[in-house]
Amino acid sequence: MSRQVFLYDPPDRFVAGTVGLPGHRSFYLQATSEGRTTSVALEKVQVAALAERIDELLDEVVRRSGGKTTVPAVAPPELTDTGPLVTPVEEEFRVGTMALAWDADSERMLVEAQARVDLEADSEEEFAEAEERLLRDEENGPPLLRVRLTGSQARAFAKRALDVVNAGRPPCPLCSLPLDPEGHVCPRQNGYRRGT
Repeated sequence: MSRQVFLYDPPDRFVAGTVGLPGHRSFYLQATSEGRTTSVALEKVQVAALAERIDELLDEVVRRSGGKTTVPAVAPPELTDTGPLVTPVEEEFRVGTMALAWDADSERMLVEAQARVDLEADSEEEFAEAEERLLRDEENGPPLLRVRLTGSQARAFAKRALDVVNAGRPPCPLCSLPLDPEGHVCPRQNGYRRGT
């Protein structure tokens, strides 16, 4: 079966969002363009890591260019997107591997999210070989979401993604574990229940 590539170059909208209540949220990347929408599921830590790496990569682009780039230092306010995900949210696949690249000629960021694949191997060496073959297989590899963004769009995506990640349950001021609405058993309080 040939690889399914969901290409958005450029997207009308590319955002990270959630479905569900804090503590029970599912995280998604969603790209929209010309009436089509692709949603892929991923973990909260993957969203945070992607947003942080995008900002780091853009900061490096600005630094190396000496400020002579179209990449803004911060997310432009006019690109702020606080809207919900387009519904219905239909998961195309669960993300396993993500990649970022910067195309200096077109001044565009490439974001790729590839479906998770469970590999079976008898040894670490066989596993590494199977993984390498899978990554090189452009024709028959796992499904892939590929999005090309301007520097401004990438900054706006990163800001929203971090906001979404931080919009969850507040941390306990003593132990930093998430507080549930009904409280939690705080290890710093010797097991006593701590309310919100």
